Amino acid sequence: MKPTRGRFVAVDSLAELNRRLTAGTRDLTGWRLIGLDLRGYADVLARCATGRTTFAGCDLDPEVAAEHTRRGALILPNVANAPVDVHRSSLYTAGELYDHDVYSRSLDGRAFAWQQTAQGPRSTMARALHDYSVDAALDQWSAGRALVGVMGGHAASRGEEAYDDAARLGHLLGRTFTVATGGGPGAMEAANLGARLSAMGEDRLREALGTVATTPSYHPSVDAWAGAAREVLRDPAVAAAPGESLGIPTWHYGHEPPNLFATAIAKYFRNALREAILLQICNRGIVFLPGAGGTVQEIFQDACENYYATEETLAPMVLVGREYWTEQLPAWPLLRSLAAGRSMEAHIHLVDSVEAAAEVLIT
Repeated sequence: MKPTRGRFVAVDSLAELNRRLTAGTRDLTGWRLIGLDLRGYADVLARCATGRTTFAGCDLDPEVAAEHTRRGALILPNVANAPVDVHRSSLYTAGELYDHDVYSRSLDGRAFAWQQTAQGPRSTMARALHDYSVDAALDQWSAGRALVGVMGGHAASRGEEAYDDAARLGHLLGRTFTVATGGGPGAMEAANLGARLSAMGEDRLREALGTVATTPSYHPSVDAWAGAAREVLRDPAVAAAPGESLGIPTWHYGHEPPNLFATAIAKYFRNALREAILLQICNRGIVFLPGAGGTVQEIFQDACENYYATEETLAPMVLVGREYWTEQLPAWPLLRSLAAGRSMEAHIHLVDSVEAAAEVLIT
C-alpha cells in the first residue's frame, strides 16, 4: 500500500518570505518557516492565516508565539549543540555528509558520535525535530517521482557477484525510474551506483565496478572505501549526467556508513521511522535481492501493507533468487500463501535474475 504524500511550502530566508508577502500571500496554512528572525513581523503575521503553520527554530516575541500557538500553529524551538541542522529544509547530499576526507571528522561521523553519546530530553528532542524535518523534505522531493525500491544485504562486498548483480539492477531500473535504497553499503550502494550511471553504457558500469572493487569493504577503512567511490564520481562524464537515486540510511546503524552514489539522501536518527518510510515511498514497486534478517523483515513489512491495500494502491513485489527464497530462506512460500485470494496475488513475483526483475517492473 503506497499512500500519496503531500507537498508543503518551506521558507528559510527573509528575502523569500518578503517576496511572497509583497505578492499578496496571506494564507500560510501548512507552511514551514525555518530559522527566521520574525521579531519585527508581529503585525504582518497577525494578518495571516497560521492555523497549521510550523515555525521551526524561528525568533518570535513570546506574546506573538503564544498567539499563533492559540491559532493552531506549531512552534519548534532551536536546539543547541547538535552537529546537524535540526530544522533543515532539504535532503542531504553525499558531499554534505562527507565534508571531510577523514570520516570521523565528517558531518556523518560527528552525527553518529553525537547519537551514541548525547543523552537527555534536549538531545531526544533534537533527534525528533531533525527526523521531522527530513521527512517533510522527503515529502517535497518525492512528489511526482516514480520510485522503485531495491532491498538487499549490506554484507555484499564490492567485486562479488551479488554486488555486481545489484549494480546491474540499479542500472536497468534507473533508465525508467528513480531508484531508492536503504542508502548504506553492500547491495544498497551497488544499486545506487548502477542508477548513478544509468545514462551511460554497460562498459562504463563495468569499469566503475572494477574501480570500487579495489577497496571491497568499508572495513578496515571507511576513508579508503569512500575514496574509491570518489574516484568514480570524479569522472567528468558522471558529473555531467548523474542518474538520480535516493538513499534512506540511519545513524542507528552508524557503523555502516552511507554510500556516496545516491544523489539525494534522507538520513534519519530513528531506524523504525526510516524503515517504514523507505517501504511506503516506493510507489512503483520493490525488488528484494538475497539478504538476511533485515531483508526478510522488509519483505513481510511490505507484504502487510499490500495485504490490506486496494487495487489502485498496490505496488509489485519482486523476489530475486528462486532457490534462495524457496530453500535457503523460504520467504516465498509464506508470501504466496499470504497473498492467495487477495488483490496482491497478481503483484508478487519470483524470478531468477535481475534482468527478469527489471522486466517485471518496466513492462
